Amino acid sequence: MNIFEALRESHDHQRRLSEQLVQTSGHSEEREQLFKALKNELWAHSVAEDRYLYIPLMFNDTGLDITRHALSEHHEMDELVEQLEKTDMSSPSWLAVAKQLSEVVHHHLKEEEHKFFQQAGKILTDHEKEKLAQQYLKEYAKYKKPELV
Repeated sequence: MNIFEALRESHDHQRRLSEQLVQTSGHSEEREQLFKALKNELWAHSVAEDRYLYIPLMFNDTGLDITRHALSEHHEMDELVEQLEKTDMSSPSWLAVAKQLSEVVHHHLKEEEHKFFQQAGKILTDHEKEKLAQQYLKEYAKYKKPELV
């Protein structure tokens, strides 16, 4: 498995969770569980991805700009999660922010898979892609809470 295949597994999970979350209503057990699961998935993924894809790419001049952009999108998602944590789940504004988060997640993942991965694939060797996948998966597992959805 290479780093891009490993990342896509988490991407698919993020898409499913964010889509399910915006289908919930009111302050419900389902909404709470989906939000906790999405929050954890985004956190575990971004920590591992930052360390084992973005940082190695920053050492290459070609990878610097694309990496900066991706990191800024991770920051944007973190801010939206923080905003959701501070808002009452039964508030209509909570769902509006959750929808915004879902849109940012989908945009980021599409951009990563259709642009970033291709550019990064030209920078990294096959051996590096496999080694980074192993490191990413180990780090991801360290932060991923298996009891969440």
